[in-house]
Amino acid sequence: MQFLEALQYLLSLGHETVTMKLGLRNSQLLLEALGNPQKQLSALQIAGTNGKGSTAAFVDSILRTAGIRTGLYTSPHLISITERIKIGGREISTDNFAELATEVREAAEGLVRDQKLEAYPTFFEQLTAIALLTFARSKVELAILETGMGGRLDATTCAQAHTVAITPIDLDHEEHLGETIEKVAAEKAAIIRPGVTAVIAPQSNAASEVIRERCESTKVTPVFAETSVRLEDSTRDGRFCVSFQNSGNAYKRVWLGLRGRHQIVNVSLAVAVVEALRAKGLVVPRAAIIQGIEMATHPGRLEVFKEKPAFLLDGAHNPAGAQALRNYLDEFAYRPLTLIFGAMRDKRLERMAETLFPVADQVILTQVDNERTAKIEVLEKLAASLVAKERLAVTHSLKEAITVAREKTEPSGVVCVTGSLYLIGEAKGQLQRVKEVARSI
Repeated sequence: MQFLEALQYLLSLGHETVTMKLGLRNSQLLLEALGNPQKQLSALQIAGTNGKGSTAAFVDSILRTAGIRTGLYTSPHLISITERIKIGGREISTDNFAELATEVREAAEGLVRDQKLEAYPTFFEQLTAIALLTFARSKVELAILETGMGGRLDATTCAQAHTVAITPIDLDHEEHLGETIEKVAAEKAAIIRPGVTAVIAPQSNAASEVIRERCESTKVTPVFAETSVRLEDSTRDGRFCVSFQNSGNAYKRVWLGLRGRHQIVNVSLAVAVVEALRAKGLVVPRAAIIQGIEMATHPGRLEVFKEKPAFLLDGAHNPAGAQALRNYLDEFAYRPLTLIFGAMRDKRLERMAETLFPVADQVILTQVDNERTAKIEVLEKLAASLVAKERLAVTHSLKEAITVAREKTEPSGVVCVTGSLYLIGEAKGQLQRVKEVARSI
C-alpha cells in the first residue's frame, strides 16, 4: 500500500474510540503473527487521565538530550497519523509507515483467513502493532508508550513494559472504564505487574488507595513522585521556572518547556521516571535532565500562535483538563478573551462548560469534524445559563468559528480553541495554512 491507501485502510476499520474493543487477545495474536516485536523492546508505559502525553514528552526530550535513541508512541494525532510514532524525536516517514501498515494488514488478514480471529483487529490495535514493529526494527533503546484508554486491556499493555508510570487519575471514558474514581483507577493501575518499577504521580485519596492495593497484591514497591517545589519565576505566556527536590536530587531554576502550572506535576513525574530508568542502567547526566525539560514540546497543549489576535490551542477534553486550562486563563490570558468550544458528546460537557464559559468575554460554539461531536443544539442549551446572549455565537464549522472570532476579538486579545484534541488538530491545520499563504505573498 502507498501512504494514502494505508491511511484509508486504517480509517476504514472505524474511528478509534467508537470501535475500540478493550482486550488483549487481538493484539497478542497480531503481534505473534508479526514475530512478537515487543519482546525485542525495553519499554516504558504511561497511563492516567491527564498529563500522559506531557509526561511522555518530558521523558522523551530528556532521554534524547542524553543521546539515548527513543521511540515515542502517543495518541491522538493532530494533523498527520505519522505524529503518533517518533524515533529520536522525528516522525516516521510516510513510506515507512505505509510499508509497515501493509505488513500489519497482511498479518491481520491472515488471522481472519485462518479463523484465529473473527474480525480484523481495530484501528488502535493495528496502529500499536505498527509502532512496536517500527521501534523493534529501529533498535530503539527505550520505547515510550502512552496508553490509549485505561490500561488493563489496552493494546500498549502487550509490550510488557519493565517500567510503568501513572499520571493523576480522574473520571474519563466512563462508558468503558467505570463511573467511579475507584473503577477507573483499577483499570489504570492494572499495568502494575509483578517485577515492574511503578512510578506514581500525586493522586486523590480514592485513586491512591486503589493503586496501593494493586502494588501490595503484585508485591511491587511503588515510587511516589513526591517533590518539593519552589516557584522562581514565570513568563507572561505561562512558562514556569522552578526549583524542585525529590528523594534523590535537587534541580535549581529549571525553565519548563511546556506552559501551565499543571506541568509542574508532569515534570516531577517525568524526572522520577528518568531517575528510575537511571537505576536500571540508562546513562542520563543531570545536565541532560535539565536541558531536556527546558526543550520539551507537546503540540496542541497550551500552544500559542502569535497573531493579532493571538490563538491559544489546548486540547482540554475532560473536566480535569478544563480546570487546568481555566487556571491558566485566569492567571495568564490577555484580554479580551474569546473561547471557541467544540467537544465530543460522550464527555462531561456540563462540567467543562461550567468551568470554561464564564471566563470568556465571547463564547463561540462549533462542531468537531468527527462523528462523535456534540451537536450545536446540545452545546447551545448548556451555554444558555452560563453566557449572556450578546456574548454567545453559534457556528457549524471551525472555519466559520475562526472567522467570527477574528471579527469579534481585538488585535490585543486572545482566541482560545478548546474542548477536543480533534478540534485542536483542525485548528492547527487551518492556522498553519494561513501562515504558509502569508509567507508566500
